[in-house]
Amino acid sequence: MAITFFMDGKEIKTEEGKTLIEVARENGINIPSVCVHEATKANALCRICVVEVEGQRVLQPACIVKAANNMKVQTRSGKVLRARRTILEMLASTIDLSDAPEIQNMMAEYGASFNRFPDAKRRESEIQDDNPMYIRDYSKCLLCWRCVQVCADDAQYTFAINFSGRGFETQVGTFFDRAIPETSCVLCGQCVAVCPTGALKPKREFLLEQGLSPQDIGVLNSGRKKRK
Repeated sequence: MAITFFMDGKEIKTEEGKTLIEVARENGINIPSVCVHEATKANALCRICVVEVEGQRVLQPACIVKAANNMKVQTRSGKVLRARRTILEMLASTIDLSDAPEIQNMMAEYGASFNRFPDAKRRESEIQDDNPMYIRDYSKCLLCWRCVQVCADDAQYTFAINFSGRGFETQVGTFFDRAIPETSCVLCGQCVAVCPTGALKPKREFLLEQGLSPQDIGVLNSGRKKRK
């Protein structure tokens, strides 16, 4: 069934059941998001996609809220812009975003400061290098859940990784904190492909960043095979 509603003052006709972010993108309206990805279901975790819906007390996540008849939506009101800017500043205060160009671009667009919360506790973690395909650097993980979803029933049905801990201590990891080769992981690389921050990175790319040449990497990998 077709419905009609208003987004940023523009009358829009769409099919019932579509989310606000889907309709916005179909009509050339940019609503930013981090956790939304074409390979995974929307989960409203990052909250950067919030919009203002007339009649609603709080901002609504556009990735899961569906368009409704006669709804009036503002995607760039002052309240929305402040919320997005604050969320980005909170992310920057705790997470290493050096490998997250998409989020850096959002920071610039919304005038967000990397130093607004200088006393915030950083999420720091040692780099985990326990498999031949990719490294895990959870100091860069913003818990968008993309990797968990794509490893589970959104794509791979492997269920090798999940969330652990609570609150600030929440972290993506393997069940029982096992090394990747000891899990059900099949090294398909889909989790690496959907990661927006470099928390999961191909081993070859990581080694090149450390100053190793392709030849060095070949020798290194050969040596590891011999030692096995």
